[in-house]
Amino acid sequence: MRVYSSCPAEQKGKRAVDLSGGSISSEKVRDNYNQYWSFFRQPKEIETAEKVPDFVDTFYNLVTDIYEWGWGQSFHFSPSIRGKSHRDATRLHEEMAVDLIEVKPGDRVLDVGCGVGGPMRAIAAHSRANVVGITINEYQVNRARLHNKKAGLDSLCEVVCGNFLEMPFKDNSFDGAYSIEATCHAPKLEDVYGEVYRVLKPGSLYVSYEWVTTDKYRADNPEHVEVIQGIERGDALPGLRSYKDIAEIAKKVGFEVVKEKDLALPPALPWWTRLKMGRIAYWRNHVLVTVLAAIGIAPKGTVDVHDMLFKTADYLTRGGDSGIFSPMHMILLRKPQVPPSKS
Repeated sequence: MRVYSSCPAEQKGKRAVDLSGGSISSEKVRDNYNQYWSFFRQPKEIETAEKVPDFVDTFYNLVTDIYEWGWGQSFHFSPSIRGKSHRDATRLHEEMAVDLIEVKPGDRVLDVGCGVGGPMRAIAAHSRANVVGITINEYQVNRARLHNKKAGLDSLCEVVCGNFLEMPFKDNSFDGAYSIEATCHAPKLEDVYGEVYRVLKPGSLYVSYEWVTTDKYRADNPEHVEVIQGIERGDALPGLRSYKDIAEIAKKVGFEVVKEKDLALPPALPWWTRLKMGRIAYWRNHVLVTVLAAIGIAPKGTVDVHDMLFKTADYLTRGGDSGIFSPMHMILLRKPQVPPSKS
């Protein structure tokens, strides 16, 4: 998930005075923020697989601490549930993913784009499967390992630094896989789906929660275009895909489509409620970040990053309110026991 709100986080791992630029030295945070925006001044640069890893890595160095401080350890959305806290709603959304792929205790499961490991820990605790997460960002690897150890789940959770477009795993080596709002960073979805297909054992299931434009999106509507471009620029996305494309891409790489559903549709309650609730807290936190940066405790560019994420939260809210965007288009896929013939 690539968003920011200042609601109380489920499991906070950061304090404001500890905000950093991830693996970026403090004095270079502002330079890297400017470098991040330079990708959008050269749109062709973010359309190639060669450029995207650096683009995404830079983004997560800039935002990881702010996400943890302002949102929690699970960098994604979930539908609001009446009578349930944000923490419980998040956990249930994560547990549903592993329930869908039908893994057993001791199975080896892949988390494709694991962030700092919030979902990984919830899924390992729920399923008792051995979860292996991959993230492009070295700082997130270190944060995830720290959290895994603190949670007493390091025996079930392993974290690898790598590119999910070229994963360092053997063919047919996982009993299941999931991705929660992560594959949106891939310039071509078939590349990451192809890698997941390769490493899954035949007969195994893969579920992904995808960021998509919905059937309500109109490319000739300037406001729609503004909202989607705002989401892309504030969340390190090479380009949002249409919901119509997901299943076709999956079938193209060899998967069988078991189920497809937009989990944001009614009767689900709005996933963006939490963003709206965080607006007042944002201004309080923005003052705090500004003061900390002014006195040299937080890196100078932190104020710019914080402001960018708040503006992005507004675009996400508008996308949710209008129904043109969903961050939880669920697709459940199976790798066939026998590979499809190539005719």
